Amino acid sequence: MSQVKTLNEFILDKQHDFPFASGELSRLLSDIGVASKIINQEINKAGLVNILGAAGNENIQGEEQQLLDVFADNKFINAFRSGGEVCGIASEENDDFLPFENESSRNGKYVVTFDPLDGSSNIDVNVSVGTIFSIYRRISTEGPAQLEDFLQKGTEQVAAGYVIYGSSTMLVYTTGKGVNGFTLDPGIGEYCLSHPNMKAPEDGRLYSFNEGNYNTFSTGLQKYCDWVKEEDASTGRPYSCRYIASMVADIHRNLIKGGVFCYPATAGSPNGKLRLLYECNPMAFIVEQAGGIATTGHERIMEIQPTELHQRVPALMGSKNMVGKVLEMINQYD
Repeated sequence: MSQVKTLNEFILDKQHDFPFASGELSRLLSDIGVASKIINQEINKAGLVNILGAAGNENIQGEEQQLLDVFADNKFINAFRSGGEVCGIASEENDDFLPFENESSRNGKYVVTFDPLDGSSNIDVNVSVGTIFSIYRRISTEGPAQLEDFLQKGTEQVAAGYVIYGSSTMLVYTTGKGVNGFTLDPGIGEYCLSHPNMKAPEDGRLYSFNEGNYNTFSTGLQKYCDWVKEEDASTGRPYSCRYIASMVADIHRNLIKGGVFCYPATAGSPNGKLRLLYECNPMAFIVEQAGGIATTGHERIMEIQPTELHQRVPALMGSKNMVGKVLEMINQYD
């Protein structure tokens, strides 16, 4: 039996890839691992304690916050503030970015953007949810974080990843040198390397579209949704629709099995619904590092210049050839 490698051991082994970081990036990734274990414990007992349901507030997106949204947000903020590597954060759950004023963190080299609990509306029905994070080197020179530190293109990400809290809990991340996945072993309380060098299949038979919005899709996307249902043995059609309404779960499945995920612009959400900084950029980084494509349908997601913290964009990402077919139909009909 091969030796098990833990997340911390793996991070330390790869520390030489970032000579400029002097260990800060390694500690930051470890902090994320620790915070996610705490959240995992709370999710696993959510039905037994008073943490299910709505918190009674709306976030900046106008979405009703769940109690676990608030809990997860606070746990990550506390981990980043006390770690000393981060000078500020921006979270999907907060109106504005949060600069850290404490002495140990105000001059940290990094900022983090994150969605503390993606798909949180699924918690009450025991469906997989996740955390998404993105790490950037700060642009400002010293002191607490500034807005410019967060409004960076996705191409400037130092690292990005997600945690999926499902039948097992996994942490998947990239630092621009491939994608690796770690499964939490509840017996020892450690993330262990389980999916080294993850690669998305170039083809697949799964598409993750919310077809309830079909009538508001562009003509090209409607044509694609019709095309995947046609019988064609040479292409393996009809394809299977798998849509969880948790971006982490949908992307994770498609990375492993091959598939395409799309949350496009619609009549109700003309700019798309997913947030560029908290969801699309980090997921795009992972998908591209795994050999896939991440686009709005018209431009590469990671090349978009953010203009505001809660900016929304359409998202189309997944297996190379499957995304290519969607783009072909968009170009033909739109």
